[in-house]
Parts: sequence; C-alpha cells; structure tokens
Amino acid sequence: MNCYHCGCRLTEADFCTNCGVDVVLYKKIMMTSNAFYNEGLEKAEVRDLTGAINSLRQSLKFNKNNVEARNLLGLVYFETGEVVAALSEWVISKNLRPKKNIADDYIIMLQNNGGRLETINQTIKKYNQALVYCAQDSKDLAVIQLKAVLSMNPKFIRAHLLLALLYMDAEDWQKTERELKKCQQIDHGNMMTQRYLKEAAQVQHPVEEEIQKVTAVKQKKNEEVYRYQSGNETIIQPIDVHEPKGVSGSSIVYLVMGLVIGMAITFFLILPARIQSAKADVNNQLKTVSEQLSSKSADMEEQQQKVDTLTQSNKKLQTEVDAYVGTDGTLQTMEDLLKAVNSYLTTPADTATVAAALEKIQGETKIEKTSQAFQNVYNTLLSLVGPSVAAQYYNAGISSYKQGNYAAAITSLQKAFLYNKNNVDTVYNLANAYYKSGDNTNAATYYQQVVTSFGGTNRARQSQKVLAEMGITATVSGNNKTH
Repeated sequence: MNCYHCGCRLTEADFCTNCGVDVVLYKKIMMTSNAFYNEGLEKAEVRDLTGAINSLRQSLKFNKNNVEARNLLGLVYFETGEVVAALSEWVISKNLRPKKNIADDYIIMLQNNGGRLETINQTIKKYNQALVYCAQDSKDLAVIQLKAVLSMNPKFIRAHLLLALLYMDAEDWQKTERELKKCQQIDHGNMMTQRYLKEAAQVQHPVEEEIQKVTAVKQKKNEEVYRYQSGNETIIQPIDVHEPKGVSGSSIVYLVMGLVIGMAITFFLILPARIQSAKADVNNQLKTVSEQLSSKSADMEEQQQKVDTLTQSNKKLQTEVDAYVGTDGTLQTMEDLLKAVNSYLTTPADTATVAAALEKIQGETKIEKTSQAFQNVYNTLLSLVGPSVAAQYYNAGISSYKQGNYAAAITSLQKAFLYNKNNVDTVYNLANAYYKSGDNTNAATYYQQVVTSFGGTNRARQSQKVLAEMGITATVSGNNKTH
C-alpha cells in the first residue's frame, strides 16, 4: 500500500515514514475496499453474481482506483450479458492503469472480433424493440424479439426476466419456470428471479396461510358439538343437528324447488359467464394468431419484393444477352459489323446493303458502350458510306414531304440525319415534317438545333421565326455558319 500524499511504500506505522502524513483513516478505507473486493470475489466464485456486483460497487465507493475490483466487476457484468456496462468498467480501468492491465486484453478481445461486436449491437437493438412492443401491448412480437436476443446472447439475464414476465402474463407457467431456472443457473443470487419464482408458486399452489385458515375453521366446527354420558358411553352430537323423523310431502316439494332454482342459476348465471370467458379466450387466441400472421405477412411481402426485383433484373439481363449473342454463341453485333465490312469490300457501290447492316447495329446496341476497336471500325464505315446513303434518304424524304406523307418523310429524313448531321437542309426539313404532322415538341427540338448548329444562315432565321410563332424563344449560340 502506497501513501496517498507522496506515493511512498507504507509500513505498519500510523504515519508515512517519508512525508509524515497521518494514514490511519486512509489504511482503514483501503482495507475496507479490499475486504469488499474479496467478498465480491467469493460471491462470484459461487455464481452469486448480484451479490458480487453489490460488493464490488461498495469496494469502488471506498476506492474508485481499485483496478482489480473494477476489472472483476466488468467480468461479472459480462457474465450477466451486460456487455456495455462491462466495457465501461474496463475502459475506466485502462485509463487508471494504462500498462500491465488485464482489462486491455479484454477490450482487444472484443475489438478484434467484429462479428461479436455486431452481435452485441443487434442484441441491444432487439431488446429495446422488445420493450417498445411491450409498451404497445404487442406481447407476442416482444416474445419473438426476446427469443432472438437470447439466441445471440444466452446469458442476458434482463432478457430472460422480461421473457419470463411475458410468460407469466400469458399464464404459461411451465415456460415461466424454465426461463427463471435459466436465470438461477447464471446468477444464483438474483432477487428479481426469486421474486418471480415466488409469484409463480403462489399462483400455481395454495398459500399455506389459506390452508391453515381452512384447517382452523374445520377444527372449530368439530368442536361445536354436544357431549354427554350415557352409561359407560360418551355421546357426541353436533349442534343444530336433529334426527329426521321421516320424509314429508313438503320436503319433497322443497327438494324439487331447490333443483329447479339450481338449474336456473346454472343456466342464467354460470353458463353465460363461462360462454363469455370462452369467447374472451378465443378472441385472445385470434389476436395472437393475427399478430403472428401480420409479422409473417410483412416478412413474406419483403421477400416477394426482393424476388420480383431480382426477376426483373434477370429478365433485363437476359434480354440484353439475347440481343448481343446469336444462336451460335457469337456476338450478334460483331457478326453484323463484319457482314457490313465484307459487303463494302466486295461491292463498294452497294451502299444500301451496308447502310442496312449499320442501321441494324444501331438498333441493337449502344455504340458508345462497345469497345474502342468496334467504334473505330463502325465510324470509319459510316463515314465511307454516309454521304451517299444520306443523299438517298434525303431525296426520298423530300419526295414524301412534297406528297404530304409526313410520317414517311420523317423516317427517311431521320436516317439521312443519322448519316450526315452537317446538312442544314436535312435538319430544317425534318423539323418542318414534324411541324406539319402536328408534333410541335420534336419540331421545336430540330428547329432549335438548326438555330444552334447553323446560326447566321437563312434556315436559322426561318427556324427562329417558326419558333416565335410557336411561342418559343430560340437560344442563339455564337456559332455563325453561312449557307
């Protein structure tokens, strides 16, 4: 034991031999703290964990720097399932003695086990949710939560006690005693466990006082008799008991009336009460089943949503795979591109066939998501046949436009625009075709493109005029092209 003033080792003297301070009271305090620590250690060894906690707390009241008592208190808390309280004690102990402290090993053991920490966190959340369910009178859901808590932390005494209390409320005494016996196995000295066991025993078995009262009443009745001597015999006769002198007609009438009254009481008083009790039991069972079904339905609905989401994702991916992969396992888009290249190399003048292959590729996949080599070949082939194909589609579109077939004109001009985006007449006439067909939204889009891409041209000014008639203000860029 060291001096509290100078830290020097104390001797048997009542004062410090180094600084001379009086240490009589200090020694008594330290010895009391150590005595409570030893008492807590003895109780912990026989699994009287509640008594050990009380003794160790008393030890820390006398000496808050008693590291051994604080470490043992953390271990006792951990054994009862109170992991947070245990960690608190070990952290304080580590701060009091940073080096050569076994609390450091306890903390590292928990910190290195991430799964254990997550389990502890889930245990606390589920226990708190069970308390919420109890406050909401959803006792069946609370039982489910507590069972989940105990499956993760079987030594959590508070969860065992709350579950036993719920079983007591449901009058399931067998399960109540089972949970309380589990508490006794963990902590022999838990007072709450003893109280619950006593309550359960009082409900299931008659109280001894009641038995004694009944016995006293019977003895009193037995004493209320007449005793008299007749010769050598003692005659004992109860009070107010007369020997029957025969059965009269009035007795029979009274007997019949009693039977009738008894049946009436049974029919009008006892039977309705029993029916009402049976209805209440049925309603409670229906409520329990309904709560369980609601919980199961919520779980099933969540799982079904996950299945539907995965099914949709699977269908989408399957569609994309079918679009990319042919019947022989070759990428279909790559096959189409090779056919287009082969057609161009074989018959360069047959641009229609090459254009059809390129359009098929454009419809099957997004070019920007393909490989760079694929894009290079595609763009090169498009630039080679683009001007010729664009001119063919442009002429076909203008012909349809003049004939008033605006739908065919839009189709042809869009293809012409696909192959040549730098032709202002293509964009302008495509906008006109949409405008004539009544599709003002697409018309405004292409008019605006004329203004943006070919600003300063006659087509751009005409497009601005049409947009103004449509009530739209065109956005003019700094790009001024002449046409």
